Amino acid sequence: MADEAEYNDQLIVSQIVSGQKDLFRLLVRQHEKAVYGMGLSFFRNSDDASDFTQEVFLKAYRSLSGFEGRSRFSTWLYKIAYNTALNEVNRRKEYHSLAEEDPDKLINYGDTPEQTALRNAAKEAVHAAVLELPERFRICVDLFFFYDRSYQEIEAITGIPVNTVKSHVFRAKTILREKLECLSVNNGEEI
Repeated sequence: MADEAEYNDQLIVSQIVSGQKDLFRLLVRQHEKAVYGMGLSFFRNSDDASDFTQEVFLKAYRSLSGFEGRSRFSTWLYKIAYNTALNEVNRRKEYHSLAEEDPDKLINYGDTPEQTALRNAAKEAVHAAVLELPERFRICVDLFFFYDRSYQEIEAITGIPVNTVKSHVFRAKTILREKLECLSVNNGEEI
């Protein structure tokens, strides 16, 4: 299914470059939520995320003829989004992980009140542990877990070498495991 969507993206890009400019709206529709989500993770408010999304698609549109198809279109677009966000973050000196989402907005899966409380407590513990990760780890963790990107895609998006990405994700998991185990021992619970 993902390969089919990627094939469709490639086809649409070639048609846009050939002159059918109005088809760009299809690419926007396909990828807008993901780009907006990245904007929210970096800027933490809907106005800035909306502005960011527009800026990313404008840059992508202007650069579309330079897309060579050596990577997935979504990877190419995420690289533009990541670099745009990083430039703005460097200007503002802030980065917010998707793990910083408000734990009070957690989904209730129809559990009993006790199950909901346990699920929320676990998510709050993970949330707090992720926030304590060094920024370079959080970026890789966000892209790997929240955006479901492969190590190679993270390398293409961030410019961080793939082995370093693997190392960052591995170290982040180790740190998170240790923090959560420590929390579990301190609370007398088993996670």
